[in-house]
Amino acid sequence: MSRVLVTETIAASGLQALRDAGHEVDVQTELSPEQLLESVVGAQALIIRSATQVTAAVLEAGRDLIVVGRAGIGLDNVDVARATELGVMVVNAPVSNILSAAEQTMALILAQARNIPQAHSALKNGKWERSKWEGVELHGKTLGVIGLGKIGALVTQRAMAFGMKIVAYDPYISDDRARHMGVSKMSLDELLERSDFITIHLPKTKETTNLLNAESLARCKPGVRIINVARGGIVNENDLADAIRSGHVQGAALDVFEKEPTTQSPLFDLPSVVVVPHLGASTVEAQDKAGITIAEQVELALSGDFVPFAVNVSAGEVSNSVRPFMGLAEILGRFIGGLLDGEPADLEVQYDGELAGAGTKILTLCAMKGLFVATGHESASFVNVPQMASEHGITVQELSNRDSAEYVNMITVRSGDHSVSGTLMSIGERVEIRIVNVDGHTVEIPPATTMLVVRNDDQPGMIGRVGVALGNAGISIDAMAVGPDRKSRSALMVLSTSTPTPANVVEDLRSDDGILGIHVIALR
Repeated sequence: MSRVLVTETIAASGLQALRDAGHEVDVQTELSPEQLLESVVGAQALIIRSATQVTAAVLEAGRDLIVVGRAGIGLDNVDVARATELGVMVVNAPVSNILSAAEQTMALILAQARNIPQAHSALKNGKWERSKWEGVELHGKTLGVIGLGKIGALVTQRAMAFGMKIVAYDPYISDDRARHMGVSKMSLDELLERSDFITIHLPKTKETTNLLNAESLARCKPGVRIINVARGGIVNENDLADAIRSGHVQGAALDVFEKEPTTQSPLFDLPSVVVVPHLGASTVEAQDKAGITIAEQVELALSGDFVPFAVNVSAGEVSNSVRPFMGLAEILGRFIGGLLDGEPADLEVQYDGELAGAGTKILTLCAMKGLFVATGHESASFVNVPQMASEHGITVQELSNRDSAEYVNMITVRSGDHSVSGTLMSIGERVEIRIVNVDGHTVEIPPATTMLVVRNDDQPGMIGRVGVALGNAGISIDAMAVGPDRKSRSALMVLSTSTPTPANVVEDLRSDDGILGIHVIALR
């Protein structure tokens, strides 16, 4: 059972899912930074939203942490770089609140265009001011979308329904995709000059912080209106207030602020500004989705499985055709780690058949993880194995061969002087893993928790000698495959054993004149 520390309000359905999975859910909200450092000790998972600051100190205090889960999208409150160094997975719920955020954006665009909050407040205060709060139509206006990701795309679709013309700035979106969406893609300067409304949908990074400041706002079309439902700090609030006071910017609508929570901003006293307290994801539906999604991601991480929304795992998109081979790839990594009998060495992973070119980054990570764990690096994870490889000076190479005639799909892992190949086989209605080649010897055996690989002279009686030695030690052989090599006059035995073979038995066998090499393999 793992302890999951939850420091902010998460949908009850998500927390219950973790309890149902057998985890201890420890809810402690409104912790001070000092209290968080104490509470994270002994926790295997930490679930947060936007208020909890997961600093390097927090990650270092949480020595047992496996995963940090953010019930939402943004991760500017998590030190992802330090988490990666420590092997802590960071996951989020990137699609849980995109619809709510897009609808909030449209609500603020409309509120800004028609002065709805101001007119509402005036009327409730006894003032009937029709002419004062005259607005503008959205139809025919140009909306500049900065960031054409999931939320930006949804805003684009909805704005088009109002008859708005859409221009966008996003260096990561191809021209073809922009054209397909009916969007004119352009530089940031061009967007600023042409837009009547500007909406921001970017993560907060070093590059995007202060993106809209005095200089960039001065390049905007006079009378522009600014909407920010992304992250506070992307728009410089002081510079925006100055631009509104000067009349160059007509108004703004903000859901987010540089410091949150806050009740003070130079924008709050300006009548043409609409502000709300970070409500972009504050819908019943979004909260339920975020809670359930983050619970699912945390549970996968705690189980050691692949996590689709892990932001610091360099796996790319994992297709349904690749995912079934993840277990095989890690087993092959562990197997070759056992053959190395020491520190990990340069790794080469070859994909034969239909797997070739199928987006196999995650499989290579699995093989790397298996290799490092088998060579004594128990902290190895999907997160930190690329860094471990770099620190050990290990190169990792992927090869692909579509023209494999032997198997529909096969993975071969090579390291040092060793190699091991495996595949998935259909046995009736089951799909099982098979080791099919070890060090150039053709074998066929299912992997087991403990195995023994024996290379010997190809002469009569060798199988009997190994069997007698194991029997005398009280070790049962559950399965065995033998692969002779007529050219070298040697053979290879791969055995599944009921228990690990003791070191003294291994040494006795190694001293036998006919034994050329022996390795104990642990696959769990």
